[in-house]
Amino acid sequence: QVQLVESGGGSVQAGGSLRLSCAASRYTGSVNCMGWFRQAPGKEREGVAHIYIGSGRTYYTNSVKGRFTISQDNAKSTVYLQMDSLKPDDTAMYYCAVGLLPYQPNIVPADFTSWGQGTQVTVSS
Repeated sequence: QVQLVESGGGSVQAGGSLRLSCAASRYTGSVNCMGWFRQAPGKEREGVAHIYIGSGRTYYTNSVKGRFTISQDNAKSTVYLQMDSLKPDDTAMYYCAVGLLPYQPNIVPADFTSWGQGTQVTVSS
């Protein structure tokens, strides 16, 4: 199993920025991808961005392209989500997750096997 810890959430004004971090520890299985999901009250959990750990290849959902950037550190144990030009619609609980899956542009929760507890992002208008 993999333990994931998210940090960096908070409250910002529209147009502001936040940087989320997801640190992985207690790695015992094979994974190749780390992703960010978000879920607002009453809404389904949606994939935001993901990165393939070995290659660094990244994908984004259309609503965040050009505003969010996913990256990994040199040790490939921490993944970041830089969020710029934030909008009220970005308000949600953000979760990081890891899994083993083929290259694909879209992700769903069932693709991932280990999850963090989430960090809240609130964007006011």
